[in-house]
Formats: sequence, structure tokens, C-alpha cells
Amino acid sequence: MSADGKWNVTLNTPLGQQNAEITIKSEGANFTGSAQLQGNTQDIAGSVDGDTLTWKVSITQPMPLTLDFTAKIAGDDMAGSAKAGAFGSFPLTGKRA
Repeated sequence: MSADGKWNVTLNTPLGQQNAEITIKSEGANFTGSAQLQGNTQDIAGSVDGDTLTWKVSITQPMPLTLDFTAKIAGDDMAGSAKAGAFGSFPLTGKRA
């Protein structure tokens, strides 16, 4: 199943739910796209391995941090986590928009 398209994603963090819209365009074992969160848009790029996507996002709010995402696609659903360094991992869910 292709991950291409728009996704409404929720990341459950200690600061509450963070909602984002992610756009994905895959090409072979890689993908590019964008993530919109709190009025900011950031380019993203990562890898595709079967039904699993991995990518990194650097944030500056509430503090500078790099998040390492891993998500599995099952039809129109996405589930995974974001590892936030010493802060641990936070669950991620998403639905195709």
C-alpha cells in the first residue's frame, strides 16, 4: 500500500496532543514531503521499507530537539512513534486525509 498523499497525524506528548498534516510522495526506497504543525511548514525526507516509513524532524519549540519517526502504514491508517532523545518515545497515529 502506498503512503503517498496527505495524512492527519496526532503525536501524544507530555505537552498534550500535537496535530500535524503530513504530505508524502514516495520514490522507490525514499520519500519526500512536508509537515505542517502549529502554522509552520517543514520539508521532510525519509525512507520507505515495505509498509514502514522512517524520517527525522528538527524542532525549535518548546526547545531545540530532533525527533526520529517510525510509522507503519495499513490501508488508510498510520501508527508508530517519535523518539525524542532523552525524553523517550511518544505514540503517533494518523489517518489518510
